[in-house]
Amino acid sequence: MQYVIIDIETTGGNPKNSKITEIAMYKVENNQVIDEFVTLVNPETSIPYFIVRLTGINDQMVRNAPTFPEVAKKIIEFTEGCVFVAHNVGFDYSMVRAEFKSLGYAYARPTLCTVKLGRVIIPGHKSYSLGNIAKDLGIYIDGRHRAGGDAFATVQLFQHLYIQRSDIVERMISKNEHSKELHPLFDQETIQEIPSKAGVYILYNEFNQIIYIGKSKHIRKRVIQHLANTKTKKGAKMRTEITRIEYELTGSEIVALLRESQLIKTHSPIYNRRLRKNLFPLGLFSKVDENGYIQLEIGNIAKSADLPLTVFTSLPEAKKYLQSKVKQHNLCQKLTQLYPTQNECFGHQINECKGACIGKEHPEFYNNRVNELINYLSFEHQNFVIVEQGRTKNEKAVILIENEMYRGHSFIATALLEKPFHYWEDKIDLQKEDKDAKQIIQSYLRNCKTPRIIQL
Repeated sequence: MQYVIIDIETTGGNPKNSKITEIAMYKVENNQVIDEFVTLVNPETSIPYFIVRLTGINDQMVRNAPTFPEVAKKIIEFTEGCVFVAHNVGFDYSMVRAEFKSLGYAYARPTLCTVKLGRVIIPGHKSYSLGNIAKDLGIYIDGRHRAGGDAFATVQLFQHLYIQRSDIVERMISKNEHSKELHPLFDQETIQEIPSKAGVYILYNEFNQIIYIGKSKHIRKRVIQHLANTKTKKGAKMRTEITRIEYELTGSEIVALLRESQLIKTHSPIYNRRLRKNLFPLGLFSKVDENGYIQLEIGNIAKSADLPLTVFTSLPEAKKYLQSKVKQHNLCQKLTQLYPTQNECFGHQINECKGACIGKEHPEFYNNRVNELINYLSFEHQNFVIVEQGRTKNEKAVILIENEMYRGHSFIATALLEKPFHYWEDKIDLQKEDKDAKQIIQSYLRNCKTPRIIQL
């Protein structure tokens, strides 16, 4: 197997608006350098001063150098059948692909990152930056921040790692095979622009139709999972239809859930088969039996005409929660349907239930404790605002509840939030009554240990 160790210098750090100013390539086979190619590249744009200071490459040096189109064929031929290797390969590979994309050519090679490789094969170093890891290993860099010097230092690092564990080297090659199965109109470089933050993402097909809407605490990671999903028939089909991705940052996960729910109802994407009403399919319901006791029961929300006290995503979650509350409030396992029996519940047998299951405890006393739980599950206030993390350090996300119903959310400057509600209430985008949103908020308040609440 042949490897090409590559380093580039550029006019900036973003493949979308930067150009290559120098490229160095060393071809390695059997852990020996067998060929090399190093050249300055005319970026056909001015080189920023801070880049000149970093690399030493200025406009005069590249004026008579070949442009990228003039070296493109050489790069294709030099790397044909080889693994594209670089220190932080994501940047170098993205830059090279972006240059080829501007020429209308889809450049693709298997890739290997010596940063990731180093962390696996020689763990324990304080830093794996090229300068620091080279210093630790006694590798001299002749020309730091120049393509030739950095690339040759990476060659020596690669050779060191290959001698240590060639099997790991070969195992960590990213073949990029999935890229051939994605839609030809999908620009993979846009993935790098998606932040690893909380938000919602929207997937489009070639007809500009929304086909899927999702949310995540790390939207880039989640999008990458969609693009690599071949495990399910639905996932494999959807990934071939994606041509464009949009996203919205939300700061917090609960705002992402609310926004996702709202967008799905508005657009009804074809691949969002799990409707929002099924996000919390189970609820906790209450009723008074013929003996005057309040009974609690986990039930299917879709099959009930009553509103649930709270909601759950799964039966195990619901049972675990109810069991904890039964113990906390000394409730009866029989009257909460956790211990089906015609006689006394198990809790009464071990003196944890006061006997409501067999009429030993008066309904009034038992119901008082049940109502404590019901009141706890209800919104503490009719009108209040939940304050959550915003998209930036200078703002907060706010969620408005009026008359115990969700009314909308917005992002408010932190300084403005310190003022009374009437100073910033008009900045909240009001929504129609939404029972699904209320369920999302109920679940959040039940699971959040210290929510920040502003009572209105």
